[in-house]
Amino acid sequence: MGRRGVTPYPLQSGNFCGARSLVNNFLTRRMRFLTPFGLATLSAVSKLTPSSTFRTAAKNFAEAQASSMRDKMKIQQYLQSFLISVVATGLSMPAVLAEESAAAVAKVSSGTIVGIVKNSAMLPVAEATVTAIKVGGGGIRATVSNSEGIYSFADLPPGTWSITSQVDGYPDVVVPSLEVVANKATRHDIVMNVPATAPVTGPALAAAPKAPAPVLVATVPLGLQAPEPGPEVDNETPFAYADFTWLNGNPRNHAPVFDTKFFTPDIRFDSYYVTDFNHPVDHTIVGSTEEFRAGEVQLEQISFGGDFHWENVKARFLSMYGLFATTIPRNDSSSGNIGGVGQWDLPDAYRYVAEANAGYHWDVNHGLNVDAGIFASYIGLFSFYNYDNWTYQPSYVSSNTPWVFNGLRIQWFPTNKLKIEPWIINGWASYAKFNSHPGVGGQILWLPNENLKLVFNNYGIGQDNLANYPATVNGVPVNVVNGVPVNYARITRIHTDDSIEVKYYDNKINGRGVSKAAFSLTIDAGCQYGGGVACSSGPNKSDFLGWMLYDRYWFNHDLWAVTFGGGAMSNPGRYLTLLPPINGATASTGTPYFSELPGQTLRQWDSTINFQYMPSDWITWWTEVGYRHSSVPYFAGPGGVTPPYGNNGSPQDYACNNGASSGYGAGSLSQAQTACAGQGGVWYPDLVRRESMWSFGILVKF
Repeated sequence: MGRRGVTPYPLQSGNFCGARSLVNNFLTRRMRFLTPFGLATLSAVSKLTPSSTFRTAAKNFAEAQASSMRDKMKIQQYLQSFLISVVATGLSMPAVLAEESAAAVAKVSSGTIVGIVKNSAMLPVAEATVTAIKVGGGGIRATVSNSEGIYSFADLPPGTWSITSQVDGYPDVVVPSLEVVANKATRHDIVMNVPATAPVTGPALAAAPKAPAPVLVATVPLGLQAPEPGPEVDNETPFAYADFTWLNGNPRNHAPVFDTKFFTPDIRFDSYYVTDFNHPVDHTIVGSTEEFRAGEVQLEQISFGGDFHWENVKARFLSMYGLFATTIPRNDSSSGNIGGVGQWDLPDAYRYVAEANAGYHWDVNHGLNVDAGIFASYIGLFSFYNYDNWTYQPSYVSSNTPWVFNGLRIQWFPTNKLKIEPWIINGWASYAKFNSHPGVGGQILWLPNENLKLVFNNYGIGQDNLANYPATVNGVPVNVVNGVPVNYARITRIHTDDSIEVKYYDNKINGRGVSKAAFSLTIDAGCQYGGGVACSSGPNKSDFLGWMLYDRYWFNHDLWAVTFGGGAMSNPGRYLTLLPPINGATASTGTPYFSELPGQTLRQWDSTINFQYMPSDWITWWTEVGYRHSSVPYFAGPGGVTPPYGNNGSPQDYACNNGASSGYGAGSLSQAQTACAGQGGVWYPDLVRRESMWSFGILVKF
């Protein structure tokens, strides 16, 4: 029979069962009655010391229970005596406490025991009576778990305590020893298991009482149960020791909507509207990896997936629908239907995959992971996902560097504040390998305290240009640029991307007004060498230098924020410049209208002001104004970048003014003019040097 209350000392079995039940029920009801008046400590926390009046009442009541039913008046008299005795016990507490030793009376720093009462399915158990008894004597406490199964004991003297949990339908659970430390909380969850029914045979069968009805308990598979609660301050999990939701490129959710031991979901929606003050007739935006069409409401990203983790095996999958499914793969020239290396059109095969990787975790230091597959690139500071960023449209240093890698990564966490991560990947922002060398790189991430982030990304060895086939004909070089033969298969790329983020103001006392302030600074440098190009000299110079700086202010407990920033880049050779999508051009097709030959200069800069309203962890409303400038015509002007009557399927060739293809590409303008002479002449896209935009949108992440 389950016990619903607490007694000041153990009662015997048999005829005393009824008395015990009434005692327990009374104490439970008394606690509930007194709680609204701040007096719950009389039953839930206060020390209950045996008294002669209480023992006398309990004994008399037990004897009355054994009497015949005809003596009801006598039972009622004993019950009244019992209730009066209990009240007397509570009222006599000061006198009892006065009799304790001077050491016990002296004020001592206290501790706390707290936890959750659960069943075997890890569901909360309410109305469980939890009793705490100080080992060696000197104290008894009792409480009842709430609707969420939570119980707690405050103001416990330091020392060793035992815990007993009692509830109908479950056997008692005893925790023989818990250490209570002064000024600290001791966490212990209690699991109540339903007892198995043992078979009863022989003479005992007749004497056995009627078995209670079986208790039906909802069972949840272990993998779908919630993870065990972590410590208040987690110094084991990497970067979990502080709140880093303020970082640029980091999601600001403090916890997932729900979580299990097997799966943690990640769901994202990204929708926007852009006004381009150039008003391109084809609504096309050039040179962005975040905004692609103007004057329309568009879905940038719809992604579903999350993280899988079970017995050290881990995997991550996130789908990629929306404009991202077209605009991200088109920037990879390693493989495709037109151009690229080999068959199977990898950009098309992977277009609906944002991340897909799997691996294993070893408990080495603070963690060692080895993963293989497609994963988000860290180069450029800003996250692949706009929800995580301070602005919507980042500067060129972020937009023009990789968003995804395909290969192998190793993550080693020697401390909870440091990550060392080598990469062996197919290439720079590519699904396939361009030539004979893979790309090799890595990241060092250091967060020494809650206000500072340092990240260093480096890349090298990769040969990340499409080879020109053949390189020579009869020993004569096919590609001669600025008088120098160029063999793209022999060009090697190196790059460094380094960032610092500093939170220089944090109003933790009163979040009204300015609640936080932080800045981020990123500097990138890289170049290509070999195969007829050089990093710093010669006619075929091919290098990259850029920076971006953002300053952000949060207001009213981080309800809204304003970010100011921008950046610039110089990219002779244009090998990291996003190719304008003229006539549907991609990185693998190229276009005769915008040269990316070694030695071609390009300098660009931009500025942005972004406002974000964040009423919850799951949604961001934003609006932004931005200005971009280029040293050469680059952005879509009023005439747009689409030929008459739409793309003609030959982006590598000049188009005619009637929309047809001339059949001639880069280096063959005179032939194209001849071919288009009877078709209205050669068509040219409308490219301009300036672009101003205003945009707004909604970002959601679960």
